Amino acid sequence: MILLADKVSKSFGGRTLYEGATLQLNAGQRWALVGPNGAGKTTLLKIIMGVETPDEGTVSFQKGTSVGYLEQEAKLAGHETALEEVKSSATEIRRLGERISELEAQIANTPEGDELNALLEEYGHAQDRFERLGGYELDSRARAILCGLGFPVEDLDKPAEDFSGGWQMRIALSKLLLRHPDLLLLDEPTNHLDLESVQWLEQFLSGYDGAVLLVSHDRAFMDACVSHVAALENRRLTTYTGNYSAYLRQREDNLEQLRAKRAAQEREIAHMQVFVDKFRYKPTKAAQAQERMKRIEQIKSELVILPESSRKVSFQFPEPPRTGDMVVSLEHIRKAFGDNLVYADANATFYRGDHVALVGPNGAGKSTLMKLALGFEKPDAGTVELGQNVTSAYYAQHQLETLNESNTVMGEMDKAAPGWTSSEERRLLGAFLFSGDDVEKRVGVLSGGERARLALAKMLVAPDPLLCLDEPTNHLDIDSVDVLERALVDFKGTIMLISHDEHLVRAVANKVVDVRDGRVTIYDGDYDYYLYKRAELEATAQEQQAPAARTTGSKQAEKPVSGQDTGGRNVKTKEQRRAEAEARNALNKALRSTKKRLKEVEDALEPARARYDELMELMASEELYADAKKFDAALAEYNALKKKIPALEEEWLELSEKLEEAKQNA
Repeated sequence: MILLADKVSKSFGGRTLYEGATLQLNAGQRWALVGPNGAGKTTLLKIIMGVETPDEGTVSFQKGTSVGYLEQEAKLAGHETALEEVKSSATEIRRLGERISELEAQIANTPEGDELNALLEEYGHAQDRFERLGGYELDSRARAILCGLGFPVEDLDKPAEDFSGGWQMRIALSKLLLRHPDLLLLDEPTNHLDLESVQWLEQFLSGYDGAVLLVSHDRAFMDACVSHVAALENRRLTTYTGNYSAYLRQREDNLEQLRAKRAAQEREIAHMQVFVDKFRYKPTKAAQAQERMKRIEQIKSELVILPESSRKVSFQFPEPPRTGDMVVSLEHIRKAFGDNLVYADANATFYRGDHVALVGPNGAGKSTLMKLALGFEKPDAGTVELGQNVTSAYYAQHQLETLNESNTVMGEMDKAAPGWTSSEERRLLGAFLFSGDDVEKRVGVLSGGERARLALAKMLVAPDPLLCLDEPTNHLDIDSVDVLERALVDFKGTIMLISHDEHLVRAVANKVVDVRDGRVTIYDGDYDYYLYKRAELEATAQEQQAPAARTTGSKQAEKPVSGQDTGGRNVKTKEQRRAEAEARNALNKALRSTKKRLKEVEDALEPARARYDELMELMASEELYADAKKFDAALAEYNALKKKIPALEEEWLELSEKLEEAKQNA
């Protein structure tokens, strides 16, 4: 046991956050703390840290437990470089190193006896702890963590104070991970990270030997790295085993059982109430009626209380103005910032209906590409062209500063939605989880998440046909991300999206643009297709490297000393065997992914062709022409299939030929 929060209760004013909350964390467990906005997740982390005090209950730690806490915001004050700032956090390692040196000096000058034995025992413990904390690899571990979280090697020697807020959060996280505390408390650790850094953090936490308790809105991240979930709902804390998806399934099963029990209780009450109403005043049945009345009161006292459902308001967002087929085109773009060349010759064209996710390592130029498309940055060379009737809207964290702090939420919405009725505005705000008196709050008192929701709601009042969103889920809770996800999935215009939230990217993107090493590569498919193609390219690269390794091995094998036995036969060296094994593994991996993708393409082709034939018949019908809305929808689907089917057929042919060629060469 590393931590035990026992029967903790906490209230603010007259509002109870939770009562009797109990949570035990053990070494090797990774917990997600989830719950609706305002349930008290961050407050519970602060109670564990001792920053807040509980109204009731206790928090206790195993003796000697070290605790690390990452808050949502952090500010570094030092003048040291990023690398030195991170290394400076390893105070225990430094103290242990100093103590080991002291003990070595004392041991050298202490004669044999009990005192020497005590010093040797302490020395052994100190060395074990020093080694477990990674004291011998401190510099290399600090570099690995910073690079894993997206820092280019050349930036490690820049002063920490020169980095922006998002990068300073990464430095704060790096300091915490280097310290390697027994208990990690992380509040929204994926904010300010790109997708690749999130995946690195997933792997790091998955192998963490201490205990982890994290708050996150990123469902894919929690699915990848947590082993338990603690849910704060309806003023209670309930624990579940498994990742976030397992928690949702178990929670729904529990809810079904609670609903069934509640329904049975209500049926029993209703059944007995009929008897009571009929016979309570009849002397011969009065005793039985009294019995049933007592039973009804008892059942009412034990009545199952169903959890409140998450607030989900149905709202149909207005369609954007229709544009030409081409929405934005970037041709032969060159862009540099000083000596930093971002693009030498980048090309990309996006069309109406494209929902594009920009992915790639941090600093590769994703935000720059978005700003070039919007005209916020000018290319050094090349052209950027917007299509017919294209107007754009841009959302990034600094957009929140444009909100007027003296306005109420409703006042901000009035400015964005002239001509809307109060009830229409309230419905939109309700969709973004502002209800009741929330709409009268001043912007100045809103949390970061509430401001983000308000800015997004304003953006979707009358959406422009090109929406550009740079990390829109930062500071949003899971319910808010759900609202945004539904709005974007149903959006009829064009979207450019940068997000570390893999779940959102999977749901929204139908095209992926990979930005790295000064190149812009377009993958005309969803995020899973992009991952498949990336894996295929990596496998192909390994396969191409293998013949070179085999050739090198063969040349070495020609040498009699290491490559031939006394009978003149070629004897494979260890390096040759390893190279051949790697080549076989790479080939098998590539073929597995190729076969899997071929099946996916075949499964997609058949229904696509069938639907295409249906639409051909449907569009020949006069009834369809009479309904303009249905005709437009059918035509849009027909045009989409017209592009999709040839692309799938071409991919099917390419994959089939690849498999056939592999079989012949095997």
